[in-house]
Amino acid sequence: MYFLTKELYFPSVEETTPEGILAVGGDLSPERLMLAYNSGIFPWFEDDEPILWWSPEERMVLFFEYLKISKSMRSILKKGEFKVTFNKDFKAVITNCQSVKREGQNGTWITEDMINAYCKLHELGFAKSVEVWKDNELVGGLYGIDLGDVFCGESMFSKVSNASKIAFITLAQKLEKANYKFIDCQVHNNHLESLGCVEIDREEFIAILNY
Repeated sequence: MYFLTKELYFPSVEETTPEGILAVGGDLSPERLMLAYNSGIFPWFEDDEPILWWSPEERMVLFFEYLKISKSMRSILKKGEFKVTFNKDFKAVITNCQSVKREGQNGTWITEDMINAYCKLHELGFAKSVEVWKDNELVGGLYGIDLGDVFCGESMFSKVSNASKIAFITLAQKLEKANYKFIDCQVHNNHLESLGCVEIDREEFIAILNY
């Protein structure tokens, strides 16, 4: 495991621990964050921990041809009860991702420092959000880092059933039309798998990212 200094540098992702941790320390400056994402690395740590930088051996991604939209979800989308916007209220999305409770989770890894750092990236045009509205209320959404041909998803939230799925599906369809390679979803969860996301090994992930 590598301990970062003020130097803007990451070691090779092949040097991770078995858990996928590559480095410790550094900062959340826009320059370091963008270097990380372009190198297949992302920060993930708790409030009382130092900054941990990850590049797991297995990476969860969505290749757009595998996107799964159930019949019930197609019906919900057709009804038009939800409105989807892009980059309308990034700060509200990331703060909801921080505060909305998730089953099986006691806390959040989205610290105040993380919120400040990603809001700065949003101001610079790198961090993007998707908002889902119902009756003019923000009920779901997601945010991540846009690398121009890959979208690195960070977190999503729902206040009503299916809101985060609507955000994800709408984003996937938009990115497919723009010829993006995939959405990086970082690590496996059942919610993402139900939408068609699959795990690939790190070597394949880095190869496609850099192609």
